[in-house]
Amino acid sequence: MNRIGFWGKGAAAVSVWIAAYTINQPLAEWLAYGLFGLAPGGSAGGAVSFFIYDTIKILLLLVFMVYGVAFFRAGLQTERLRARLAGTRRGFGYLLGAGFGAVTPFCSCSSIPLFLGFTTAGIPFGITMSFLISSPMINEIAVILLGGLLGWPFALAYVCTGLLAGIAGGLIMDAAGAGRWLKPLLRRKPELQELRPSCACGAILPTRISLEGRHRFALAETRSIFRRVAPWVVIGVGVGALLHGYVPDEWVVTHLGKGQWWTVPLAVVAGIPLYANVTGIVPILESLLLKGVPAGTALAFCMGTVVVSLPEILMLRQIMRWKLIALFLAVLLVFCTAAGWLFNGLPFAAGTGL
Repeated sequence: MNRIGFWGKGAAAVSVWIAAYTINQPLAEWLAYGLFGLAPGGSAGGAVSFFIYDTIKILLLLVFMVYGVAFFRAGLQTERLRARLAGTRRGFGYLLGAGFGAVTPFCSCSSIPLFLGFTTAGIPFGITMSFLISSPMINEIAVILLGGLLGWPFALAYVCTGLLAGIAGGLIMDAAGAGRWLKPLLRRKPELQELRPSCACGAILPTRISLEGRHRFALAETRSIFRRVAPWVVIGVGVGALLHGYVPDEWVVTHLGKGQWWTVPLAVVAGIPLYANVTGIVPILESLLLKGVPAGTALAFCMGTVVVSLPEILMLRQIMRWKLIALFLAVLLVFCTAAGWLFNGLPFAAGTGL
């Protein structure tokens, strides 16, 4: 395949992907409210629309991210790249991982495809965990909305807290040697070995791979990961859709209290079963503030909902052992709780009820 033909087919494939991603939300609404005849404001309609939209969105992101990272990785000497990253100052690496997570507008489940790509590319485990922690926690939409609702000092403190959580989380993961609890889901593929001859010592030779070869490797990588992860995406989003549609906001407001110290960890735990991205959680945050819930407690609940979700746990179960999942959740719960206590005590967060 010549370069013009290759890039022409690539452009056509990207165009189809963009079109599918663009029509996803109106398609989900049409199926739920038009074809199935469900009420737009009802629990069933909201759950079905949410399920269709989020399932398609995550699967599209999974295909795009895994293929893109695999295609790029096939043209790199990943061993040399990994050695360079490992040789740099780890603190800077954690900052890069957390910073990249901060500028990527992904929810907790949507961050997993890119996390898989980083893992297969041989990026140090602590850096990939820094990304996985900070990506759903910091979001441009969240920053803008928090700035408008609670003031820009509050929004800036929120961003700094998310970056600190990502950096410290990656450091803790490496200090605990948690990478050994990652399942061997993404081993080096034989396709790449066929394309990249090696010396007797096992070192990869600097042989240039053709575009067709990189495409074959990326396609095989995408198919393998998609078959393994896609069923759990459907199951996880299904569980999240049921909770999203049928758990009333009033229940949350009733059980969060008026600022006692224990309401912050309770708010984080209560938010875990409710799967939502930042856009979906903002109305709940606003309603909590309107009901007089302290800003830190409301934010802790929203962080628990966005950063730690039951569907995410189900998906991570396919690539992480339970020890790693337990440590990951413990780190997130500690940081979300600490953030809630911190923001409840900040002077510019007082009296933020709308």
